[in-house]
Amino acid sequence: MSHPSLPTPPPSPAPTENDGIQTAPPKAQRSEPLNPPDPVEVDILTRAQAGDHYAFAQLYSLHKRRIYSLCLRMVGNIAEAEDLTQEAFLQLHRKIATFRGDSAFSTWLHRLAINVVLMQLRKKGLSLISLDEAMEPAPEEGPGRSFGAPDLTLTGAIDRLALERAVADLPAGYRLIFILHDVEGYEHNEIAAMLDCSIGNSKSQLHKARLKLRDALRLHSSEETQP
Repeated sequence: MSHPSLPTPPPSPAPTENDGIQTAPPKAQRSEPLNPPDPVEVDILTRAQAGDHYAFAQLYSLHKRRIYSLCLRMVGNIAEAEDLTQEAFLQLHRKIATFRGDSAFSTWLHRLAINVVLMQLRKKGLSLISLDEAMEPAPEEGPGRSFGAPDLTLTGAIDRLALERAVADLPAGYRLIFILHDVEGYEHNEIAAMLDCSIGNSKSQLHKARLKLRDALRLHSSEETQP
């Protein structure tokens, strides 16, 4: 099956006060319901799996912005995010026939895009926690701790740019969980399916990511107040 000609996703506009990183976005912000599946998208997917290039282009149009947003927030570079988005959809074109509907298509596609991003980070040789390392259980954290509640230290009037810098400095595994949950709005059960981990691990890693962000923001605040 030959590759379709994929349009280049437009560069995302600079974040504004309304689309910056935030903690626990309202459920109304979710752009796609979990159940039931959209029958129109199911039909498009079925035709794309049968080799319909126009249907594949429709899938691209439906999902390109979220995939591009994920790539951009993970790598922090517009040109690189565009390349990774293209690669993710080329991978999708090669593998779309293997999708069996065991999870939501968007979850499966995000998993594919995440693998592309993490492979790129490993190629760059960055000293970052890998996804597998980030998904390791944390035995020092005993039962009874609440990992799912919003971290109030990350809400309110804080320096948006400082927060975005702090997110960019997170190890890759922590950054990925934070972006998927607090930025993209995925639930922990969806993230667990996406990353092949337990719901408890997803909650634990989000908690660790928030702690690191809180520490980074405290350091930024103390530096800002120093004469």
